[in-house]
Amino acid sequence: MEVKRQKAGDVPLGERTTMRERQLRARNMLRGDLEGEELERYVEERVVMTKFDQMLGWARANSMFPLTFGLACCAIEAPISIVTARYDLARFGAEALRASPRQADLIILSGRVSIKMAPVVRRLYDQMLEPKWVMAMGACSSSAGMFSNYAVVQGADKFMPVDIYVPGCPPRPEAVLYGFTKLQRKIMGSPDPGWRQRYNANGSEEWARGGPRSEPSGEAAEAYERAREQIAGGPGATGEPVGA
Repeated sequence: MEVKRQKAGDVPLGERTTMRERQLRARNMLRGDLEGEELERYVEERVVMTKFDQMLGWARANSMFPLTFGLACCAIEAPISIVTARYDLARFGAEALRASPRQADLIILSGRVSIKMAPVVRRLYDQMLEPKWVMAMGACSSSAGMFSNYAVVQGADKFMPVDIYVPGCPPRPEAVLYGFTKLQRKIMGSPDPGWRQRYNANGSEEWARGGPRSEPSGEAAEAYERAREQIAGGPGATGEPVGA
């Protein structure tokens, strides 16, 4: 049997098998020892080219901040059970639940929405970060469920935009996670939020839109509209590749 001795850092690129060999290859690359075909193959394996808006959508979908919020019995299934070890929402990058709407971009309507609670829910939504998303979890928040009476709103979409619906009474945690992954795919597709205009639901400052108990000055309202126009025509809107 012939024994051939060779330095780990000199192993051909296609024959690396251990972590140590990959570490030595990275070291040689940083030192500038890789040249020609080996350098090109090394870069091709580790550099990904994409568009800015696609990268932004991927980052948003995998770093969501749900609002710590519950309305009724469905809250046991969503904000509580999906963060336990059995279901572990952290796998999707959304384990950082925020207690303030100013730091959240996802609200899960988990339970029935009463007439008295609807203005409170809408105000929380208006104070959330932009872009923001809404999940109607369960039959009660989606269509009032069994509560067909004067005290319960017959569907949360009567007073605020809803991005995804999860049926059930209550829905299983697996169903909530499935709805969450569907929402992630929607975000990565860069959806046009223009349909929310009929709810007057653009932005994250309700005072500038003349929200409840607010009287914005003319200068504040003008600055708000100017900022919204800049965001609408910001980087990535044309789909240009990164570095273009």
